[in-house]
This record gives sequence, C-alpha cells and structure tokens, in this order.
Amino acid sequence: MRGWKMLPVLLVLLLTASTAFAAGFRLPEAGAKAMGMGFAFTAQADDPSAIYFNPAGLTQLKGQNVMLGVTYVRANGGEYKGTTPVDDYTTGFTTVKSETQKSLNFFIPNAYYTKTTPDGYIAYGIGIFSPFGLGQEYENPHSSIFRNQITKIDLMTVVVNPTISFKINEALSVGMGIDYMYGKATLEKTAWSPALLAGGQNGNAFDLQLKGTGDAWAYNFGVLLKVTENLKVGANYRSPFSLNIKDGDVAISNVNVGAPAYATADGTKGSTTVSLPATFALGASYTTGKLTMNADADWTFWHSYSSLPLEFSSPVLPDSNAAKNWKDVCTVRLGAEYRVTDPLALRVGFVYDPAPGPAETMGPELPDANRLYYSAGVGYKIGAWTIDVAGMYIDKFDRTVNNQVGLPTMTGFNGTWTGNSWLAGLDVGYKF
Repeated sequence: MRGWKMLPVLLVLLLTASTAFAAGFRLPEAGAKAMGMGFAFTAQADDPSAIYFNPAGLTQLKGQNVMLGVTYVRANGGEYKGTTPVDDYTTGFTTVKSETQKSLNFFIPNAYYTKTTPDGYIAYGIGIFSPFGLGQEYENPHSSIFRNQITKIDLMTVVVNPTISFKINEALSVGMGIDYMYGKATLEKTAWSPALLAGGQNGNAFDLQLKGTGDAWAYNFGVLLKVTENLKVGANYRSPFSLNIKDGDVAISNVNVGAPAYATADGTKGSTTVSLPATFALGASYTTGKLTMNADADWTFWHSYSSLPLEFSSPVLPDSNAAKNWKDVCTVRLGAEYRVTDPLALRVGFVYDPAPGPAETMGPELPDANRLYYSAGVGYKIGAWTIDVAGMYIDKFDRTVNNQVGLPTMTGFNGTWTGNSWLAGLDVGYKF
C-alpha cells in the first residue's frame, strides 16, 4: 500500500504540466520504457505503465510494483513568416511579418501502483498520467501579430485510472478501467479593431483572460493474446472525454479609451467544452533471443474535435464557436529492445505522426504539422529496483497555410511554420 501514499503528490505535480508536442494535443508520454521504443508498447506492456498502454498486460507482472517517473519537454518556439490580419489594415493585410513562439519547458510526471495475485490470474492497480495537454505562448501580448487570436493558451489534464486485469488462460488476458479526468484551462488574447487605429494607436481594444476548471469521466479496456511462444498481439481502447469548463473567471484589462464598454465585462464568467478524442491501438510484439521488436498502429479519433465553443455571461463579449473539423489519424510506431544482459536493456524507436487539423481551420493556438519522432533508451535492474531512461527528438515538418480572413472575424494567416521539440524521460520502479 505504500504506492498509494504518493498519489496526492503526483496529482499536484501533474497539474503544473502542460505542453503540445504530439500531433494534435495528445500526450502519449506515460512511461520511459515505452518512450525509448517510440511508444510501440501495446503488445509488450510488461511494466506498470501497462495501465495506460494496455491494461491486459498487468497479468505479466508479479507481486506489487510502484513506478514513478517524469518526462522533461523542451518545446522550441515555432517560427512563422507570412501575413496576418492585424497591424496593416490600410495596406490590405499584405505585409510579410515574422514571429517566434516562446520556447517553453515542461515536466510531466506519471505514477503507477499494481498488484498481482500469487496465482497470476488477477492483477489490479491505479495509474495517474496526463493524456492531453496544450501550451503555447507568444512573447509580447500587446504587439504579437497573432494577438487578436491568441497570446497564451494552456490546457492541463490529469487522469486517475483504477484498473483490473484478468488472465483468462495461458494465452489470453483482458483488462479494463475507469478514467476520471480533472482539467484546467487558460486562454489569453488581446482584442484588436482597425477602428481604433486613429491617433497613432495600435488598434488594441482590451486584454482578455479566461481561466477555468472542469472534469469528465471515461473508460478503457485492453486485450493481450499470446499467439505463439514468441509472438504477442495486443489492443487498447480509450473512450472520449467531454471536458466541460464551466463558469471560468473572465478578467478584462487595458481597455482602450475608445471602447469603454468592455470594462463592464471584467469579473464575469466564461465557459467552454473541449471534446477530447477516443483512441485505439493495435500492436504486435515478437521476441527472438535477446531481441524484441514491436509495431503499433495507433488511431486517434479527432473527429470529436469539430469546434471550440466559447460562451460568456456578459452581453458585451460575443459568444463564438470556432470550427475545427479535425480528422481521424493513424500514427505508426516502431520500436525494439535488445537485452544485452539480464539487468541491461537497450531500446530504439521511430514514429510517424500525421497532423489531424485541416489547413482551413488551423490557428496560432496550435500550428500543427506532420511529425517524425526518433527515440532511444536504456533500462537497468538493480535488485528490486528498475531504472529506465529515454530521449526523443520530434522533427515537425514545415507547413504552409493560407487561411487568412479579414473583417469581420480577422482570423487565420497566410504563411509558413517551422518547429521542433525534444524530450527526456526517467522512470524508477520498485517491486516488493
């Protein structure tokens, strides 16, 4: 039961983490062992992070296990060059400008506790992780070329996932769990209007900040089939979340003297619903001698993210429902583990991760593109302890988008984005 005492600490830590480095804003960073193999872990699933990757794999563990870990993310600021609908209204929004997002550092912890019965036929446990997150920020909110659309956005989620797994026979195991999500969201932008450009002003009407929290429920289940002595096949499904951020706090500041009515909206309430997608992974794991090779096809059903509604209690702030119309995507994950000795394992991985967002609805809150991941890792056992470390580099393709819209919405942009990120993960496990 010692593992349970760490849960409140991990909850606090997880709620300080946010980022966006998988295509879309899904975060598969739930275990360093899996990271070293490009997260191709659905059919191997042989450490406590199986709670996330495939709960049926828990029956492979023995005794009680605790694992604590953290992923460090360096999100290098994306670079943009092109036009936007602000600052050059008199020239028809044609002036080529550039902007670099703020480079951000994040720490994403995870925690797991599992226990398997002595006969190996029932295993259960609890996991805490962050399956979705989004973090972007622009350097100067009052002069950013995207300020009327977004200057800062944070979506932080933490899921508590109690899980149980059953070994049906020597070939088949199944697992399932209930997922409770708690989320926090922050959105900041500076409203802009060409009507306020007179007298040398920069057109800024007011600064808006919306902060709120919400929660949601979901479920998950997995299957693990031992086809032969060397070949395993696994599948893992996680249902969608509907994260309702209700009655968030709205702060209005720096109101332009030419638009005094907006000051009356300060202290009112705002709400939104973020539809987070279901996921399904199908994987195979083949072991020959000291080498294990894994391959996963991992679907994210992003069609649920069709729009992002914003509702305000003040009539001064108009409601909106921005179309997103994201599409379902399938990520290909490949990984391998070579056990040099019984305590030492070396790992490598590769991922192709397509972007779900269409060009016509892409915004500066998440200028996404197809990505390639390259990873490597090491695992080492010392008695009852296990240490896993991994590193990953994410190369985001350049992407050119032309979706700029003038009056009345003043959204989008015509230009090209570039960017990349790198990650480092560490997990420490103990078996007792």
